[in-house]
Amino acid sequence: MTDPATSATFAGAIAAGPFELSYLVEGVGHPAIVIGSARYYPRVFSGDLRNHLRLVFVDHRGFAPSPGPVDLAEFALDKLVDDVEALRRHLGLPRVAVIGHSGHAFMALEYAKTYPEHTSHLVMIGVAPDLSPASARLADGNYRLLADAHRLEAEQANTRALPDDELATLTGDRAFILGYIRNAARIWFDPTFDCASLWDGVTINMDMFNHVWGKLFAEIDVTQGLDQFDRPVFLALGRYDFIVAPPASWDPITPKFKDLTIRIFERSGHTPQLEEPELFDAELLRWMDSRR
Repeated sequence: MTDPATSATFAGAIAAGPFELSYLVEGVGHPAIVIGSARYYPRVFSGDLRNHLRLVFVDHRGFAPSPGPVDLAEFALDKLVDDVEALRRHLGLPRVAVIGHSGHAFMALEYAKTYPEHTSHLVMIGVAPDLSPASARLADGNYRLLADAHRLEAEQANTRALPDDELATLTGDRAFILGYIRNAARIWFDPTFDCASLWDGVTINMDMFNHVWGKLFAEIDVTQGLDQFDRPVFLALGRYDFIVAPPASWDPITPKFKDLTIRIFERSGHTPQLEEPELFDAELLRWMDSRR
């Protein structure tokens, strides 16, 4: 068994159906599983946070090397959740904070609902209640409302550098990553930020992303099971996050949570843990301490 209080940094992998999921463990303190890519996400959380939390970064099936064509049932939400539980058991961790950013926040929420006895805290970052076309329209409307001339010019410059017709010729993870980089004006507080280095070496299974992000998360109902759910939730949102619906989209849902804290980061876009790391860490740790 691994002692979650030790300071050693180590990596490994676990089997998950036909996939092999890599993980990376860094830091000391209360264990926190960060769902997503074990390559991408270590780059967006601060080094100082590792002095307070034992961060466990784990791939989900969309970031694992492809085993070849698989049935879409392999990407069912319950299987993604059970992969996280398998990692917790593998590492011998008793109760963990669960952290999900963007669409991974839905996985973290479903894990906490399914395994509340193993969840101490739930942290959701940069996410709307769903990823439906209606939410996408709200995100676009928010962009048109708040984007200034500098932001609009940055978006136009990125489009000139990678025109739509050229982007349309790309396929697979290259299209996904370059499209994400091009979309900086809607993703980052600094609309000129180049996030290319964050994606170095990241593998993306587009079959998984197209199914999970395009269908499951477009149709998800986060209110299911909230009447029985009592884990404390920290919802971190960026004021200048224009790829998900704005913070007000949560207004009809927030009363359904028994213990929800919402923090809006005024100088952040989609990734406040990277864009305002000191403030993010302070707010998160203060909240976690208040919910021991």
